[in-house]
Amino acid sequence: MADEVLSAISICKGFGGILALDHCSIRVKEGAIVGLIGPNGAGKSTLFDVISGFLTPDGGSIVFSGREILGLPAYKIARLGLVRTFQIPRSLMRMTVLENMMLGAQGQAGERLCNPLIRRHKVMAQETEIREKAEEILEFFDLQRMRDEYAGSLSGGQKKMLEMARALMADPRLLLLDEPFAGVNPALADRLIEQIRILKEKGLSIIIIEHAIPYVLALSDELYVLNKGAVLASGRPDAVISDRRVFEAYLGEGA
Repeated sequence: MADEVLSAISICKGFGGILALDHCSIRVKEGAIVGLIGPNGAGKSTLFDVISGFLTPDGGSIVFSGREILGLPAYKIARLGLVRTFQIPRSLMRMTVLENMMLGAQGQAGERLCNPLIRRHKVMAQETEIREKAEEILEFFDLQRMRDEYAGSLSGGQKKMLEMARALMADPRLLLLDEPFAGVNPALADRLIEQIRILKEKGLSIIIIEHAIPYVLALSDELYVLNKGAVLASGRPDAVISDRRVFEAYLGEGA
């Protein structure tokens, strides 16, 4: 469909004798927030790994922005504008917050061996732009005051914020958030909800894996429930969450 930013259809992925994804399909519309929930072991993180190129599926199709990306490496998918965060933040702990942010920018001229020597002014001008962009995003996440602190000194919630802020340095069109509220205190979580809503208003499409269902319900336009590697239910959050099959998947049959 023309208004879809992502279409992942009939994705299969096995590990030995275990089928982690069983013809799993998910679609994301432009500018929408899609929630992805399910019991532990349902295949949520595996689906993220496949969509973002960290795992190669055994079958299926993944179309992002009109292009088939199945089989592309993660770095190429990120350059196309599909960027993810991780359940456990992967900040470089012995670098400052600002340095972590600047590493997230795409297409840096200074990464080419000869450019710092023969195109020094271009490299310096771009570095200034990247620094300004990083500081602007840090301000948005209320991390500007921590810019010169080591990333390892941040609280768990602040590391989650830094992970998301660094992802925005890559100018994503679709952002995959893996449990952004895990380990975040309620006050910080409320602020994060508002920030995610602002990002949506700016046109960013987002998929959220989250075990804290109230946060997912507060944000999602559409909700998918995975169970045993397949989509159990999908649709409007209020309808999906009241589906008896969803209760049984979380609490067992007869719940």
